[in-house]
Amino acid sequence: MALKHHVDHKIRFDQQVDNSLSYVLPFIEHTKPIGAGVNVLEIGTAEGGVLLPFLQRGCYCVGVDLNPDRIDLANEFLAKEVATGKLQFRLQNIYEDAFLKEFKGFFDVVILKDVIEHVPEQEKFIPYLKNFLKPGGQIFFGFPPWYMPFGGHQQVCRKKWASVLPYYHILPRFLYKGILKLAGEDGPVIRELMEIKDTQITMERFERIAKKSGYKILNKQPYLINPIYKYKFGLQPRKQLAPLMWIPYFRDFVTTCAYYTIG
Repeated sequence: MALKHHVDHKIRFDQQVDNSLSYVLPFIEHTKPIGAGVNVLEIGTAEGGVLLPFLQRGCYCVGVDLNPDRIDLANEFLAKEVATGKLQFRLQNIYEDAFLKEFKGFFDVVILKDVIEHVPEQEKFIPYLKNFLKPGGQIFFGFPPWYMPFGGHQQVCRKKWASVLPYYHILPRFLYKGILKLAGEDGPVIRELMEIKDTQITMERFERIAKKSGYKILNKQPYLINPIYKYKFGLQPRKQLAPLMWIPYFRDFVTTCAYYTIG
C-alpha cells in the first residue's frame, strides 16, 4: 500500500523542504557553516525540496537527477527560485565529462539524501565525489541501513501486507523476489526492489568505503526513528539509544536512518 508521498508529488516536495530545514541543514551546519557564498550540489535531487532551505540561506544550488519527470517537477515547484539564477536543475549523469569539467572543485557541500542505497558500484562512486569538492568541502549522506526493518524499500509495494512486512528483504534473492511475485507486485516495482537489494548498504560498509576512499567521518547520527517517519506514520523522530550506536552490525537492524558528513 503506497503512502501518499509516493503518489502525490506536492506532498513529497513539501516533506522534502521541511525535513531539510528541520534536520538535514542543521546536521550539516554542525561541521560546515551554511550561508552566502556556499555552493551546494544535491545528487538525486528529485523534486528539489531539499535545496530550498539552503537557497534561502543564500547558497548557490545545483540539483541533478536522472529522472526527467522529477526534474520537470523541480523546475515547476521552484520556478521563481530558478529564475533568480541562484538555483538550477540538471537532467544529467555526474559521470559525464561535461558535468565534471563544469563543476570540478566547485562545491562546498554535496548532498545525497536517500540516494546512496540506489547507487551501484558504491566503492567507485563515493571516492569519485571528491572531484566536485572545494578544499574543505563536505558530503552529506542520509540513508536507511540495509538490515533495518524496511531497508529494502518494500514500503513502496502496492499490496498492503507486502508493504508493511518487515525484514523479508534480507532473505535470499530468489525468496524475496518470489514473495513479491506472490503479492502480485508489478515488474517495475520488483525491478526497483531487486536493484536496491543488489546495492544494499549498511553503516559498517559505508564507513569502510568512506575510510578506504580517504575521507574522514566528521559527524554521524543514527536514528531509532527516522525523521521522515513523522510525515509517513506520525511518529516523532528519535535519535538512536547511545549503547546501541556502538554495537556494530546489530545497530543496523534497529536503526531506521543514519546521517553522516564526511570530508
